[in-house]
Amino acid sequence: MKRDAKLPEFFKPLLWSYDFSRIDPVRERRVIIVNAINYGDLSHWRWLLESYGQDAIRKELVRLRPAELRPQAQRLAALMFDLLVSVHAS
Repeated sequence: MKRDAKLPEFFKPLLWSYDFSRIDPVRERRVIIVNAINYGDLSHWRWLLESYGQDAIRKELVRLRPAELRPQAQRLAALMFDLLVSVHAS
C-alpha cells in the first residue's frame, strides 16, 4: 500500500469515532481491519484484500484478542481469509 493512500469514503460510517480525514491506512491498519470485519460489508472486505492482501490481514487477525471481533465475524473471517481454525480457539 502506498504511504499516501487514503481510505474510500464508504469507510466513513465504520470509523465514525475517528477523524476520518486524518486516518492513515498504513499506520491504522489494525483499526481499519477490525472495524471492516466487524461492521463492514462485502465492499469493505474486498477493499481490505485489494489494499492489504490476504497474508497481512491474516497476520492482524491472529494477533487480536478474542473480544475484538464479534463471534459471527470471527467465523466468516476464518473462512474468507483462509484460516484453518477460528481466529481464536475457545
